[in-house]
Amino acid sequence: MTLVDRPELLVAGYAVRTDNAAEADPARGQLPGLWQRATAPDAFAGVPGRADDRMYAVLTDYESDHHGAYTQIVGVAVTDSTAVPDAMTTVRVPAARCLLVPARGPMPQALIEAWRGVWRHTDAGVTPARTFTTDLEIHHADGADIYLAVS
Repeated sequence: MTLVDRPELLVAGYAVRTDNAAEADPARGQLPGLWQRATAPDAFAGVPGRADDRMYAVLTDYESDHHGAYTQIVGVAVTDSTAVPDAMTTVRVPAARCLLVPARGPMPQALIEAWRGVWRHTDAGVTPARTFTTDLEIHHADGADIYLAVS
C-alpha cells in the first residue's frame, strides 16, 4: 500500500446499496448484477463527456465501517453531469489522501483478494486510518487500483 493524493473526479453510473455480509451470500449479493449491467455493450454509450475509457467503482455513503452498509456506483468518469441519462446517478469523488492498493491478476478474484487485504489492514488498526468517506476503484487493462480515503 502506498500513500498518494488522488484528484477529484466526477463519475456517472448505476448504483446499489449493499453491505459485505450480503455480498458474501450469492442469493443476496447485488454487485454481480450491478457489474453485469455496467459492462453490458453500450451501457454508457449515451453518456456525453466521458473523460476516458476506464471503468470506475465508487464506494460511498458508508453507514459505519466495512461491516456496515455502503453505496457502490459503477460507471465512467465524466467532465460534466448536466446531460447524464436519468437512469444513472452522478457522484463527485472529492480529492483525498489515499492508500493505493493495486489488484493484479485474473478478475474478479484479484480484486476480491485485494479487498480482503484491505479489511485485514483495517481490522489491525494500522495508520493512517481509513475515513470511510469515499473510496474508489479504477479498472484498467492491467487490473484495478483501489484508492482508500485515509486521515
